[in-house]
Amino acid sequence: MLEQFSGLREFLTLSYQELELKNLEFKELRTSGKSAEFFQKKVIAYLAGEKRVKAVTIAFCDLEGKLHMLDYDKKFFLESYENLTFDGSSVRGFTPQSESDLRFKVDWSSFRWLPADIFGSGKVIIFAFVREQDGSQYPSDFRGRLAEYLEELQKKHGYTAYLSPEVEGFLLEGIDAEQNYYSDTGFQLVTKGGYFSALPQDPLRRFIDTVAEVQRSMAFENEKDHGEVGPSQFEINFKYGEVLQICDQILLYKLIARQVAKLMGYTATFLPKPVSGINGSGMHCNMSINSGKKNLFYDRQRTDGISALAEKFLTGILYYAPELCLTINPSVNSYRRLDPHFEAPNEIMRSAKNRGAMIRIPIGNERSARIEVRSVAPDTNPYLGIFSILKAGFSAIEASEKDYKNMLQVALKNPVRKLWGNIYEATASFAGSAFLKKALGDESHAKYLALKEQAAARSPKELGAKIKTGEIIYHHEVTNQMLWNSF
Repeated sequence: MLEQFSGLREFLTLSYQELELKNLEFKELRTSGKSAEFFQKKVIAYLAGEKRVKAVTIAFCDLEGKLHMLDYDKKFFLESYENLTFDGSSVRGFTPQSESDLRFKVDWSSFRWLPADIFGSGKVIIFAFVREQDGSQYPSDFRGRLAEYLEELQKKHGYTAYLSPEVEGFLLEGIDAEQNYYSDTGFQLVTKGGYFSALPQDPLRRFIDTVAEVQRSMAFENEKDHGEVGPSQFEINFKYGEVLQICDQILLYKLIARQVAKLMGYTATFLPKPVSGINGSGMHCNMSINSGKKNLFYDRQRTDGISALAEKFLTGILYYAPELCLTINPSVNSYRRLDPHFEAPNEIMRSAKNRGAMIRIPIGNERSARIEVRSVAPDTNPYLGIFSILKAGFSAIEASEKDYKNMLQVALKNPVRKLWGNIYEATASFAGSAFLKKALGDESHAKYLALKEQAAARSPKELGAKIKTGEIIYHHEVTNQMLWNSF
């Protein structure tokens, strides 16, 4: 019925080529170090002048990593951007009802144009930081916490942190397959094809192609895409970049994949282990530190071609690995993926070759030298997970010589330690971590722990061979917590 009126609308609809050009130009400005004031003036001037933009989508992330969005009418947004508030008690893990109001602080540099066939015409998107009522940093908004820490590293050391994630997922039959999951029937995979073997026009390949096209239009700067080891599994890689920008792209990547899948009659899932008996999905995080244009993780004279700084950084991660486990494997389902029978990266060690190691040292050169943290799950809050990894890495870099020797001794301990095999062990380790209480803050540490314990309490303690209904429908990316009592 509404389609007959579509010709009356003159909302912004750009071709994918136009989108890519505009988003790439803005991305170049973002990486050139322009000030927040520069971006604010530029975006406001554009919105005021472009009559075909009808709405501004504000995006933010909750404590567990679920992306939230709300649309502001453009005229209202331009008049009220300094006083945008929302009900924090409606967001899981944020404020209690008695202290519900929170504020948005617009991150103008995160502005992006959107493809109309996926997001609707006449819309643009901007990420926002969450602030207290007085405008101060809200402690449970880890996008803001991460941004502050990255700024601190730049001011204190002149360091810029870089990230390149490899986010895996599965394509499932049916719309909303996760919300309708039942353990007796399980998920139905779209294709039985394996690694690199999807036919050019089969459903998985068409899905991957479409997601890649959308990402390209949004200046992800794609590198490669393919079916993964598991049947109906996919991975779509994009160019490395500064940490905060890449964490935004992780959430957008998952959003795009889910929307494209739904339009095709499928479900894209980022559950770490949606199907028993085959490989799970990971989010390998390739990380490095730069000073200006110099990659500080490279030293061809040292073992595996990585520098003393990189050695210290990975030592901090390995030292705190048991305590970090819950921040990078945040769900009941995460611990099925750490099964050693499926190339599980559950060994707390470093290796240039062993893909069971938590940290792998890929072959690199002056430009590409990095460490690969392989144990991160795709349902991780990227801001919280990377914040925790950076804090652990820099704890070793900034440690005294005596403390570092102790950290190194633990990190190289033989026999090799393993990451936790279930969420109960992981929550206990997280709960007792003085390091994470200090890094995250007591309030956020307690909130995150409570959320993980609530989800765990709704799933059987023994994982067993069959993936249970509770571990899916109570997953933080699957079901709104307000509906929990319906199950």
